[in-house]
Amino acid sequence: MCGIAGWYDKDLDFRDCRSILDEMSLTLEKRGPDSSGIFIEEPVALMHRRLAVIDIENGIQPMTKSFGRKKCTIVYNGELYNTSELRDELTSKGVEFRTRSDTEVVLSAYLYWGEYCISRLNGIFAFAVWDHREHELFMARDRIGVKPFFFYRYNGGLIFASELKALLRNPLVPARVDEAGLSELFLIGPGRTPGQGVFVGVDELLPGEYAVYDGKRIVRKRYFELHAHEHEEDAKHTIIRVRELLQDSIERQLVSDVPLFTFLSGGLDSSIISYAASEHHRRNGLPPIDTYSVDYTDNEKYFTKSLFQPTPDSEFIGTMVNAIGSVHHNVTIDNYDLFASLTKAVDARDLPGMVDVDSSLLLFCRQIKKNFTVGLSGECADELFGGYPWYHNESILFEDHFPWSRSLDIRRSILKKGLLPHGEEYVRQRYLDTCRNAEKLRSDSRLDARMREMFALNFYWFMQTLLDDKDT
Repeated sequence: MCGIAGWYDKDLDFRDCRSILDEMSLTLEKRGPDSSGIFIEEPVALMHRRLAVIDIENGIQPMTKSFGRKKCTIVYNGELYNTSELRDELTSKGVEFRTRSDTEVVLSAYLYWGEYCISRLNGIFAFAVWDHREHELFMARDRIGVKPFFFYRYNGGLIFASELKALLRNPLVPARVDEAGLSELFLIGPGRTPGQGVFVGVDELLPGEYAVYDGKRIVRKRYFELHAHEHEEDAKHTIIRVRELLQDSIERQLVSDVPLFTFLSGGLDSSIISYAASEHHRRNGLPPIDTYSVDYTDNEKYFTKSLFQPTPDSEFIGTMVNAIGSVHHNVTIDNYDLFASLTKAVDARDLPGMVDVDSSLLLFCRQIKKNFTVGLSGECADELFGGYPWYHNESILFEDHFPWSRSLDIRRSILKKGLLPHGEEYVRQRYLDTCRNAEKLRSDSRLDARMREMFALNFYWFMQTLLDDKDT
């Protein structure tokens, strides 16, 4: 991952704000330790922190490019999976390239197609493009919301960043939380209402949304949303189609100029990805794929079955390693270290999260980072393919609330009496809004309609929480 930030204000001389810009950039250093850059052209300042993965020598940002009468500068955080196809298409239209980076492809796509480029991008991204001639800032976020994009508007200006802490380093952004923000933290967290930045005045581009800001007003547009359709394929063709999509998705994400690995928990999702990656390496004459799993001290002694995890991961990891011939690494985390890292995990995420789930991921990835920068995991497969108990247990499926937060009693017990008096209404309304906005078909049975609601709840809420964790 990389880190981006920017500031648009027609009344400022950014030469006088350099210390603020440097502090904002410095907060993003962990996201992009390989290099940093800053672009200033009144009335805008753009900052970038880079984690180098593709075209390490030439993909430096901010990146400026001209085509025809247009000249634009971009700061980009993400991975584009159809880079080669878009580069070929743009080359055929007369666009010349000086790098192999996906950054230049995204910038070139904007130069040629303008805001309509967004529908052509296959990848995970958050980026901002400054149009030198029109004095407009174009901002976009990927369809699923993998990459974050927070922003703060004030009279005459806009500030954006990959992380909340970068925004808060700017003195114009108040570190203030109101009743809505406290309800997000204490009653909804670790999830967040889509687009809610918790701090007063802070918003986040929605998954599948872009925006244009001209110094006076911001225009936001959705270019991707979930829609309901009849499923017209039979079981056989559905299996073939899903297999093709998975294979294509996995192989596109294996493009990297640095070595990569896969997470391997032993579950279906990470096992399928590790198998596909291993086969890709074998077909292309590459060394065996490296796989990583995590365990905890004395886990075999204290493991308890649950609806979410009926068996320990270790029972299946060895089977997969032997089957695909990977170079396997097992990281064991000490429980005391897990506890000691709770605060560090909150600091990395900027907000309270999933407690030891976050700290274990932090410690796990810290060990992996000693050898690898890029990895593939099966995170969020349960949301997309119905892997949770509430998809299958109808007594849970039809309960009229968030299935992962069935009661606020424990949360209420830690709050002072009278605090957040409208909290239950706040949570209830967020749940109802999601269910009502989930598209349904007239032909849907009661079960089909509820499953569409459940998918929307998982896609816009539970999945976003996991994506937040992985991005930190």
